[in-house]
Amino acid sequence: MASHTPANDNIHAPAEQKHVTPVTIGVDLVLCAVFFFFMFGWVKGHVHSNDTKYIVFFGASTALCVTGVFWMAIQMFRVVVAGEKKLKAERATK
Repeated sequence: MASHTPANDNIHAPAEQKHVTPVTIGVDLVLCAVFFFFMFGWVKGHVHSNDTKYIVFFGASTALCVTGVFWMAIQMFRVVVAGEKKLKAERATK
């Protein structure tokens, strides 16, 4: 059984800058919406059906999945850029 020390309960991580703001959320939503409609327009031509309902359903569901991957890529890009900025600032102070 691990020992519990009350003295370590009040240790906080250093305060970091907030990376999620209403502006970044808005930018992400706009980018994802544009990407979704681009992918939907491209994918719907590849659906093997003549029924419009099926074309819209499978085109939209495929575009939605790819847009989710695009959103994750945006988030990972933001994390990498923030880490690079932090590393550059640390190197500049040394």
